[in-house]
Amino acid sequence: MGPQAKLAAFRLPPLPTVGEIIKLFGLRAQKQLSQNFLLDLRLTDKIVRKTGDLKNAHVYEVGPGPGAFTRSILNAQVADLLVVEKDTRFIPGLQMLSDAAPGKLRIVHGDVLTFKVERMFPEHLKRRWEDDPPNVYIIGNLPFSVSTPLIIKWLENISKRDGPFVYGRTQMTLTFQKEVAERLTAGTGNKQRSRLSIMAQYLCKVDNSFIIPGRAFVPKPEVDVGVVHFTPLVQPQINQPFKLVEKVVQSTFQFRRKYCHHGIGILFPQAERSKNTEKMLMLADVDPTLRPSQLSILHFKNLCDVYRKMCDENPNLFAYNFREELKQKKREKPKKETDESDLD
Repeated sequence: MGPQAKLAAFRLPPLPTVGEIIKLFGLRAQKQLSQNFLLDLRLTDKIVRKTGDLKNAHVYEVGPGPGAFTRSILNAQVADLLVVEKDTRFIPGLQMLSDAAPGKLRIVHGDVLTFKVERMFPEHLKRRWEDDPPNVYIIGNLPFSVSTPLIIKWLENISKRDGPFVYGRTQMTLTFQKEVAERLTAGTGNKQRSRLSIMAQYLCKVDNSFIIPGRAFVPKPEVDVGVVHFTPLVQPQINQPFKLVEKVVQSTFQFRRKYCHHGIGILFPQAERSKNTEKMLMLADVDPTLRPSQLSILHFKNLCDVYRKMCDENPNLFAYNFREELKQKKREKPKKETDESDLD
């Protein structure tokens, strides 16, 4: 089959442009919801191509808005597209796309942070975790306010192999503020290295596909936008529960400009902080004078493994929260004596 015949297999019929849909339904982007629309279909086509070969694939699109990505996904000849949109104003425009692509587009009015996708695609698509990724893909151009909490939620799903990952190592292509995209992909020693870098990279192969200039969006955001592609790893680089890894990583980056022993120290109550911090760093073979951004995934693996052993030996340790201890001290001390030096 030649390329022209292949393209003719499915193409959306002529429709109003995304810009016309926005005018037709009065869809102004709401600043308080950090909404920004991408109207250039050449760009949305490019992003969809970066996702992989979507012919006959099953796609879960989050935050479709006025439907620019939705059009590009449908034109990629997918078998099935499920979109979840929280804002009711966008449903009529999406319905227009559904009418133009009979049997291809399912629209759910719901919140991606709580929506359960586990039973939305056929059982036969499920693959073993060790196999190649399933023919299921996630694509999203989410409001910035939602994208970070959602990727953390999905990373936890990856660690548990539930949610969208009951089908196997489902690949994701998502947009983020450029700075967040850089954090997700930052390597050891990079100034953008952060909690997000470790949490994403210990579970996924993370690629910063390309940057979209802010001017391509309506309204134009104050920052450029990064497109990030995630493929879950067969074996996570840290083999500990997600919440434990998250606690160690968050604590370590609490004082990102200081030596790493400051952040690691807040994993322990004040009374035994110095002794336990020294013990943890020594057993994990981590130099206490490295900055958090200089720690590799292997450093974090060692830190998490040692912390797990310490928690197994002391069942109350994991529940310890240094902020609660600070609050308690504040309540006990006269106001003028309160020492906030630990908060930096």
